[in-house]
Order: sequence, then structure tokens, then C-alpha cells
Amino acid sequence: MDNVSQIRVFFLLGLNETQTHRFTLFFLTLLCYCMILLVNISVIVTIIMDKNLHEPMYILICAFCMNALYGTTGVYPKLLWDLLSTVHIISYSGCLVQAHVGGSFVCSELSILSVMAYDRYVAICRPLEYHSVMSKQRLVMLVCYSWMTPFCMIGLNTFLTSRLKLCSPYVGKFFCVNWMIVKLACFPAQTTVNSIVVYINMVIYLIHALFIVLSYMYLIKTCAVSIENRAKFMQTCVPHLTSLLIFLVSLLFEIMIMHFNSKDFPQIFKNFVAIESFVIPPFINPLIYGFKLTKIRNRILVVLTVCCGC
Repeated sequence: MDNVSQIRVFFLLGLNETQTHRFTLFFLTLLCYCMILLVNISVIVTIIMDKNLHEPMYILICAFCMNALYGTTGVYPKLLWDLLSTVHIISYSGCLVQAHVGGSFVCSELSILSVMAYDRYVAICRPLEYHSVMSKQRLVMLVCYSWMTPFCMIGLNTFLTSRLKLCSPYVGKFFCVNWMIVKLACFPAQTTVNSIVVYINMVIYLIHALFIVLSYMYLIKTCAVSIENRAKFMQTCVPHLTSLLIFLVSLLFEIMIMHFNSKDFPQIFKNFVAIESFVIPPFINPLIYGFKLTKIRNRILVVLTVCCGC
């Protein structure tokens, strides 16, 4: 049994049914990745270069877009390589790194959305205290919390996964996730600690989600009695709510695949569910903020006008 745990390479099975269309899928995936890079980098550069956008709300949007780049970089380069390859393999360490990047990306999305909800609560419900509450020091702390806490928590889960003895090198997706690796463990008793850590993570981020929902419920109640607050809510909160809805739908599909017997679903559907978390939110969210938030939209239009004039 010690020999079966010495797995150095995983075989990714998610792309086995795409060989006949791999060149088409490659160009579509490459186009998608380039568009994600374009829209996210545009928002990031716009916010960094324009001092008028150095406010907490825009800094958080910048962090949101950076997280999108972080998560998609963990999936797309390897996916593009595999679409041009006949054998889809990944090293043991590479699989763990990819699983860690994907997990921390998803958790960071929810963390940043919760910080955004807090920022909008302070801005609308406590406007006179906004700049003192959302100071530069606190903003830095909140951004670091949004990135480092998921990174460390998922890192612990990945470390526990790395200690498991595995009986199979076959991963049923086209990229690695922790729960798929854990399913390959030789002994179910080995995974008890992993399960405990996963449930702790789920509780923590369920609290995040509950905080977001309660925050926006309170904001809606507060804004309903004021025309000025309603306008502010529609301008600055609707993009956050849209991002939250997109995130929750993506997460719901992933949980459905995780908890139900994945063999009951066709491979194409499982691939769509797996990749849509790395396609729809990273692409749609920058567009939402770029078109809905006036300052970002106007700045991008100015840059485009200058570039076209040249």
C-alpha cells in the first residue's frame, strides 16, 4: 500500500471527450482568457493611474479584479496547453498548487464582497464617519484580510491533502481541486481531518455570506426612505449585488456537482460547471463596474479617446 501513495503525476480526465474539437476549443479559450486579461487589467490600471479613484470603493474593486487575474492564471495556461496535447497530465506538486489557487480565489471573492458590503454600509448609513472609519490603514487591513485569510485557510487544507496516501492518479476534472484529490485517498478514515477543516471553512464563509445579505437588507431598508440614498444605492450597490449573484450561482452549481454523484452528469455539463466560475465572474464583473460606475467609465472613455486619436 505504500507504493500506491507515491503518485508523482495525475491524469486529468475532463478533456477526454473534447479531442475532436480541441483546436476550436483552444482558440475560444484563448480568446476568453485574453478578454478576461484585457477587461481586468483595464480597470486595475485605470484605478491605479487616476488619483481621483484612490478611494476605498475603487481600491476594493481593484483588489477584486486582481483576484480575478490570480484565479484565472491558475487555470487557463494549463488548460490551453492541455487542449493542444493528446495526454493531459499534471505533476503532483502542480496539482496541489492549482487546487490551492482555485480554492483561495473562490474564498477571496466572497471575502472581498463582504468587505465591499461593509464599505457601502458605512458610506450610506454613516456618511459623516466614512473617511474616519474607512481610513487608509483600515482599508489596507481589510484588503490583506480578504487575500491572506483565504490563502492561509485553503493552504492548510492543501497541506492536509498532501499528507494523504492516494490509490489512484486519475482526476475526474480538467484541473485540480482539493475535494477531487481527497476522493482518491486509499482510506476514508484518512480524510477525517480534511473534512473537519472543510466544514470549518464552510461555516466561516457562510457567515461572510450571511453578513453580506444582512448588510444589503439593511441598506435597502435605509435607502427606501430617501431619494438621495436610493440614487446612491442604485449607482454603487447594484454592481456589488450583481457580482454577488453571479458568484452565488457559480458556487451553487459547483456544490451540486460536489455533493451529488458526478457520474450522473454528462462530462460536458461538468466541464461547463467547472470552468464557468473562471469565465463568467472574472469577465462580467469588470464590465459591470466599468459601465455602471461613472468615474471608472468616464476615465476609460477618456483613455480610449486619446488612444483612438493617436
